Amino acid sequence: MKLIKREHYLNRLMRLRNTPDIKIVTGLRRSGKSELIRAYMDIISADEDVNIIYVDFADLKFDDLKTYKRLYEYCESRYDGRKANVLVIDEVQMCEKFELAVNSFYNSRRYDIYITGSNALLLSSDLSTLFTGRFIEIPVYPFSFSEYCKYFGYDPKEEGILDSYVHEGGLAGSYVYSEKEDRSSYIRDVYNTVIKRDLVDKYGIKEAALLDSLADYMMDNVSNLTSAARISDAFNQGRADTNHITVGNYMKYLCSAFMFYKVKRYDIRGKKYLETSDKYYLSDLGFRYAMLGMRNMDYGRAYENIVALELLRRGYEIYVGKLYQKEVDFVAMKQNEKVYIQVSDSISDPKTLERELSPLKAIRDAYPKLVIANTRHDEYDIEGIRIIDIARWLSASQI
Repeated sequence: MKLIKREHYLNRLMRLRNTPDIKIVTGLRRSGKSELIRAYMDIISADEDVNIIYVDFADLKFDDLKTYKRLYEYCESRYDGRKANVLVIDEVQMCEKFELAVNSFYNSRRYDIYITGSNALLLSSDLSTLFTGRFIEIPVYPFSFSEYCKYFGYDPKEEGILDSYVHEGGLAGSYVYSEKEDRSSYIRDVYNTVIKRDLVDKYGIKEAALLDSLADYMMDNVSNLTSAARISDAFNQGRADTNHITVGNYMKYLCSAFMFYKVKRYDIRGKKYLETSDKYYLSDLGFRYAMLGMRNMDYGRAYENIVALELLRRGYEIYVGKLYQKEVDFVAMKQNEKVYIQVSDSISDPKTLERELSPLKAIRDAYPKLVIANTRHDEYDIEGIRIIDIARWLSASQI
């Protein structure tokens, strides 16, 4: 399989090198966490004063280390007091009570610790319970559009390339297959593993069919405002016997496995967060087209999903903006930075353009405002609002 250098993540790992925190690399299955950590080890191994202790629980040769005591003994036996010791544990959740060993390593202050995990045991809501020491979570996402183009050597501005990415997605493991059918089969296998192993087994879910139906519904409705109550009502009308509590729990589980990302609403005028109706964005659109095909195809919503994931990759907190009766697709925040963003497919129709501009014009503060659309043109400006082609925006390193 061809590999590309994922510089964004590698640079962050390098910045965190030798800090006392536990560095926890999380993300969807097959999003490239293991390859990333191996690339990072290749970089630091050039330093002769570094001793890397590496355990990969996906490799059978480490099978006898799958208890915390054996893991502890193995790592301690390879500690070298003359060097800087870097401890890397891949797929750590496969070790029983791994947190006991990791916390002990942390408390000794003798290791620079990196761990990866892909199932629902390693997500933000669990980390503070598992680890008594300070940790930093490093979320890894499937390939971005820029990485997709880099992998295949595509010109991102070439017509049709963005739509190919929409259909094929960013799970690089599927790229080795030349036929569309085989790529889709690979993606479906990843999906089924997430649903069965990471959710049904972990949470003891009895209604697996309901979970599948819910995932299908959410994939079919990416970028739409929704709620557990609304979905429950829709299911009950279709004669599925469920309730909003069960649906809400299953939605949380899907987010816990990094299949979806929940985005809350934000009242721009009142500067407060709203509790009613959220949006859910799919971690990779390849799932949507592998599982559902071209059903209810809507490129505008697909582009919005891609922009949401790209903002998360770039380190922004994102919200759905509400201003009176108008909606702004994204309020993106990072430290003191704030950006308002509208996303559209085509804005060649003056009415469509005005519909996208109207909510941004109504915002009275001075923060930057963007319309990201499939313009296929160079960036231009309307009343201080930047209009930028989506492929060009996705290829840039900053907003």
